[in-house]
Amino acid sequence: MKFMKLGSKPDSFQTNANNVRFVATELATDIIIHVGEVKFHLHKFPLLSKSARLQKLVAATNDESNNEIHILNIPGGPAAFEICAKFCYGMTVTLNAYNVVAARCAAAFLEMHESVEKGNLIYKIEVFLDTSIFRSWKDSIIVLQTTKSLLPWSEDLKLVSHCIDSIASKASIDASMVEWSYTYNRKKLPSENGLDTHWNGVKKQQSVPKDWWVDDLCELEMDLYEQLIMAIKAKGRMSGKVIGEALKAYTYRRLRGFGRGSLIHEGDVMKSRSLLETIIWLLPAEKGSVSCSFLLKLLRAASLLDSGEMVKKELIKRIGRQLEEASVPDLLIPSMSREDTVYDIDMVLSIVEEFVMQDDGAAQTSPKLSEMLGETRSPAIVSGSSKIGVAKLVDGYLAEIAKDPKLPLSKFVDLAEMLSADSRPVHDGLYRAIDTYLKEQPGLSKSERKKICGLMDCKKLSADACTHAVQNERLPLRVVVQVLFFEQVRAAAAAAGRTGNHGGSYGSSSSGVTTNTEDDWDGVPTVEDLRSLKCMKLVGGGESERSSDSIAAGRNHGNDKAGNGKVKGIMMPKKILGKLLSSKGQGGENSSSDTSGSPDSANQDETKKGTPSRNTRYSVS
Repeated sequence: MKFMKLGSKPDSFQTNANNVRFVATELATDIIIHVGEVKFHLHKFPLLSKSARLQKLVAATNDESNNEIHILNIPGGPAAFEICAKFCYGMTVTLNAYNVVAARCAAAFLEMHESVEKGNLIYKIEVFLDTSIFRSWKDSIIVLQTTKSLLPWSEDLKLVSHCIDSIASKASIDASMVEWSYTYNRKKLPSENGLDTHWNGVKKQQSVPKDWWVDDLCELEMDLYEQLIMAIKAKGRMSGKVIGEALKAYTYRRLRGFGRGSLIHEGDVMKSRSLLETIIWLLPAEKGSVSCSFLLKLLRAASLLDSGEMVKKELIKRIGRQLEEASVPDLLIPSMSREDTVYDIDMVLSIVEEFVMQDDGAAQTSPKLSEMLGETRSPAIVSGSSKIGVAKLVDGYLAEIAKDPKLPLSKFVDLAEMLSADSRPVHDGLYRAIDTYLKEQPGLSKSERKKICGLMDCKKLSADACTHAVQNERLPLRVVVQVLFFEQVRAAAAAAGRTGNHGGSYGSSSSGVTTNTEDDWDGVPTVEDLRSLKCMKLVGGGESERSSDSIAAGRNHGNDKAGNGKVKGIMMPKKILGKLLSSKGQGGENSSSDTSGSPDSANQDETKKGTPSRNTRYSVS
C-alpha cells in the first residue's frame, strides 16, 4: 500500500479523559473547536493561516471573549479534522488509501486552497492521488470503497469518477501487460509460494488470465460495481465473455443460495431484487457471453424475487437464442403462481416460443429494451442440429413434468406441438413422456388419450421403443397395431435393401393407418388392419404365417441366419394377439363405420387369394 508523510514535526496531539484533544506545548491555546463529540484545544494562528473557512468562522464571532467554534458536518468527522489540524501545525501526517479521501473532503470543507497558502493540503493530496494511489490497482479499489461513506463530497470532488476511470483502464489493458499483484481471493501462483518450476534453469513465464480482475471487483457495492462495468464496456477493449464471467462471479458472491437455485434472503428483498435486475441489464448483448444455464438461474431468481415482467421477458429472449445449450434441470423452474402445477410451464412455453420465432426471423428485441441496452438485435438463424437438440430437451422436460399428477393435458400438448416435425427425427423421447403422462393420469378419457397419443409418429420410433410400445397396456390398442404395422414395414424394407430391392421407404407405405376416427381409436382393429398384418411379407419373401405353437419357438430362434433370408421382428404379446384375433369376430357382429366388410366376406377374399383359413392363428414376427 502506498502512503505519504506530510510535515516534519513530531505528532504532539494528546487526549485527556474527557475526550479533549490538545497540543502539548507551553503556549496557551486560544480557540476551542467542537467537532462532533470531540473538543480540540488549538491555536488560531496556524489554523487560520491555511483555512479560509476557519477565518470566516472566527470573524463571524462577535464576542471576543467567546473562543469556541462548532463544526457539525465536516466530512470524515473528528479523524479527518485532526489530519487537517496536524498539517496546519506542520506535524507528521501519514496519508494512505484508507484515509486520503476523508482528508481530501475535509480539506475541501475547510477551504485549504492554494489561494490561501502555496503548497496547501488540497494540492498535496491531489499530487499524492495522481502519482501514487491511482497508479495502484488495489489502492484504487480501496479508495473507491471509502468514497461510499463520504458522499456527496467524494462525488462532487470527482474522486469517484477518477477511481472508476483508473480501475476501468487497468482492467481493460492487455493481460500480457499486467505486472502488478491482483486478486485478493485467488490461489497463489507457484512463484508466490516458492514452488516455481524451472526448465533448464530458465524461469517459466506465468500467463495472466483475461479475467484476472473479476474477483477483486466483487468486493464493491452494486452502485459502484455498475458504474465500473459500464466504464469497462465504454472502453470497448473487453470481450463480452469476460464481462459475462465478471457478472456471473458477482452474482454468485452477492446472492446467497443463487447457485443452489434457492435464494437466502438476508435483509431487504427489494435490495436483492434491485441487484438482480441491475445484473440482468448489464449483461453483454453478444450471444454466448454467458451460459444458458446461468441465464436460466437468473430467470429462476427473478421469479423467486418477483421481478418485473420486462426483466423476465428480456431473459426469455436471451435464453431462447441459445436454448440448445440448456439442460432439463435448468428448465425446472418452480411455479410461483397460484396454479397447482409444480413447475412454471408457461415460462418454458414462452422460452420455446422465442426459440421457434428465430426460425421465422421474428426474434426482435422491443424498441424500449433496445434503447436501454444500446443495441439493435437481428434475427438469428437456427441450425438443424439446434432444432434437434431443443426437441430432445423439450421431450426430456415433458417426461419430467409429466410426473406431476396436476399437469393439464392442454399444456403438455401445447409444448409438444410447438416444435416442427423435422425437429424430431426420432420420437423415443416423446413416447417416454407420453407413457409417463398416461401412467400418472389413469383417468383420461378416450378423446384425451387419442389427443396425447396423436402427438407421436409410430414410424419414428426406434426398435427398442417399438418393443416396449407393443407390450405397453397403457397405450390404446390402435396405437399398438400401428407400431406393429410400421415395424413390419421397416423390416421388409430392410430385407429388400439387402436383396437388391431398393424400393420405396417405409415412411410412405401406408398413410391411412395413422388416420383414426374417434370411434375406432380405442376400439378393435379393422379387417383391413388384420389382413395387412397377416399378409405382411417377411424378409425372405415368405408370408408371415405361423401357427400359435411357433410363438415360443420364434422367441428362442428369432435370430435366423442370413442365409435363411429372415430377421427377427417384434413378437406380438399373447395378450394383445388374443385381443386382435378375438376382436375379428366381434367386428362381424358390431361393424363400425370404418369397417369395409364383414368377417365372412373378408374370409372369402382371403380364400380366393390363397390365404389360410379363419381358424389359423398368426404371430407377427
